[in-house]
Amino acid sequence: MNHSATHISPSVVFFDGVCNLCNTSVQWLIDHDKHNRLRFAPLQGVTFKELLQRYPTLPEDSSSIVLFDGHQCFTRSDAALRIALRLGGFWSLAGMLFIVPRCVRDAAYNVIAKHRYRWFGRTATCRIPTAEVQAKFLP
Repeated sequence: MNHSATHISPSVVFFDGVCNLCNTSVQWLIDHDKHNRLRFAPLQGVTFKELLQRYPTLPEDSSSIVLFDGHQCFTRSDAALRIALRLGGFWSLAGMLFIVPRCVRDAAYNVIAKHRYRWFGRTATCRIPTAEVQAKFLP
């Protein structure tokens, strides 16, 4: 099966695969994605590298979460809020935060991103998904 960026799921969450906060967040998303709307791939992986070829304006550093949704990419707080919307139910209320100007939301996001390794730690390698969630991950 070809997992290239042109064949990926409409909603893929790209995350820092060596960040403990990011890995914990991905596990939380998997547990709360009741409608199976999300797929996941590390920013350090092949799938993201292919996506960068199509969207060269995306940040290449691992300090931003990226949501690829069909033909659009969202980063930082926009990505986080849109991911919450995909969970549905109670989590859709996060959409109300779009009234906060992006510069304010991203400033808060950037503080956490800048200190995430110091506050939450990091691993030497990207997470290896368990067999039960393997289908949710792209290379």
